[in-house]
Amino acid sequence: MTRPMREAHPRESESMGNLVTMDDLTNDDIVSVLDDAEKLVPVAKGDILLPLLQGKVLANMFFENSTRTRMSFETAMKRLGGSVLNFSSVGTSVSKGETLYDTMQMIDGYADIAAIRHPRQGAAQYSADAVGIPILNAGDGAGNHPTQTMLDLFTIRNAHGTLDGLNVVLVGDLRYGRTVHSLSHALVRFGASLTLVSPVSLKMPEEIVSDLKAHGADVTETDSLDEQISEADVIYMTRIQKERFPDEEEYAKVAGIYRIEASSLVGAKKGMIIMHPLPRVNEIAPSVDSTEFAKYFQQAFNGVPTRMALLCRSLGVEVPKKVK
Repeated sequence: MTRPMREAHPRESESMGNLVTMDDLTNDDIVSVLDDAEKLVPVAKGDILLPLLQGKVLANMFFENSTRTRMSFETAMKRLGGSVLNFSSVGTSVSKGETLYDTMQMIDGYADIAAIRHPRQGAAQYSADAVGIPILNAGDGAGNHPTQTMLDLFTIRNAHGTLDGLNVVLVGDLRYGRTVHSLSHALVRFGASLTLVSPVSLKMPEEIVSDLKAHGADVTETDSLDEQISEADVIYMTRIQKERFPDEEEYAKVAGIYRIEASSLVGAKKGMIIMHPLPRVNEIAPSVDSTEFAKYFQQAFNGVPTRMALLCRSLGVEVPKKVK
């Protein structure tokens, strides 16, 4: 039996939009979402009740493990009065061989919007092409992670008061790290200088570096972290992702190659911040947690107001100019 086509509310259909890569947002869109996220911080903390998405349903489609992304999407939706369907590949018909297309067809009838994480690069775009509800990419393999980029930009702007012209150092797994793939593209749109620190085997893909440079970016590649600390406005650490390596011996060669200790930060600029998409393994020592530079736990919380703003945008719901 064929399910009837969903009829979008006229007001919503004009603003409804997917977020698959950062190319789906203009610079003005980015700033607007960040402004909305700032207004929604007290709602994210539970200090103010603002049921903007009451009656709406978010499908959390997680085909890969997640802590922060899944939980912050759920918190964001519930803080705005909506409800959440949590999905994982374990315990569902995916384990019986159901295709991604068929699964998404079902979700199209159950929810108003979906966040999807999938191990296959391109799965979010495939899902967006398959359904009529908005799709938010929560990470597709080694591809993109635009909602993470938005909360990263929110964190950077809160710390520095601007996104313009910063010196950002991206460290670790730049080959498979979807967070840095999305973030690098966004940062250069605001005139950032990028220093890419990685072992040769985990360098940023050449096509991404070429694209960044083609857009006028100042990009430096190196394998040395210590030399970059004193000039950095932002140091963005990443985990060496064991699950992305086809060969465990290759992983063993680079595991633990970069680590920041509190003692490493003696010459750092005042106001410099250290970020990490988490989970960390041993890239950042616990001694860093109590320093003024550590922003990674705040960064994780920032996923809630940022994703609240993105949910509103994709569903065509306006955030009030004053939230009270």
